[in-house]
Amino acid sequence: MKVLGITGGVGSGKSEVLRYLQEAYGAYVCQMDETARELQRKGTECFRRIVDVFGSGIVGADGELDRTALGRIVFADAEKLEKLNRIVHPEVIGTVRRDIQKRAAEGTGLYVVEAALLPEAGEELCDEMWYIYAAESVRRERLKRSRGYTDERITHMIASQPGEAVFRKKCDVVIDNSGAFEDTKRQIGEKLIL
Repeated sequence: MKVLGITGGVGSGKSEVLRYLQEAYGAYVCQMDETARELQRKGTECFRRIVDVFGSGIVGADGELDRTALGRIVFADAEKLEKLNRIVHPEVIGTVRRDIQKRAAEGTGLYVVEAALLPEAGEELCDEMWYIYAAESVRRERLKRSRGYTDERITHMIASQPGEAVFRKKCDVVIDNSGAFEDTKRQIGEKLIL
């Protein structure tokens, strides 16, 4: 089984690439952000450790983590963000590693791990890392059209993610998803060796 890491900035079109890999290649897709969210639900060890470190003020009325409150704390302080990552990342990596082993035993041919922060956490799980690139102007237009985001919000989101140079340095393959998706499909077909 091949384990392929897919990463890229917000608005680069990762979701469309993931759908295509599922439909055309029968890939099993694991989105690390979703895995992390599940591992942080109330009642989990991860949840307990986060609340122990950051206090009960990050727990919402529903008993789940208030992600907005937690975000205000960790995105304003690099040391606190590092503390959160030290709790969450090992749990996510372990869970995904076990899932990879399970899917391999079931005969899955292509397992795709997706995360915006993959170069920072999880690349050790992957046989190959792909950077889904799109020009910033294209990303901005997509985010305005699909999510209704303002220019200010888009600028903040792009600034909070790793820069293009980081993705290019860490990844084995760059797929340019700036143009027509037919061109993206062609690039995938040329680069994907199972």
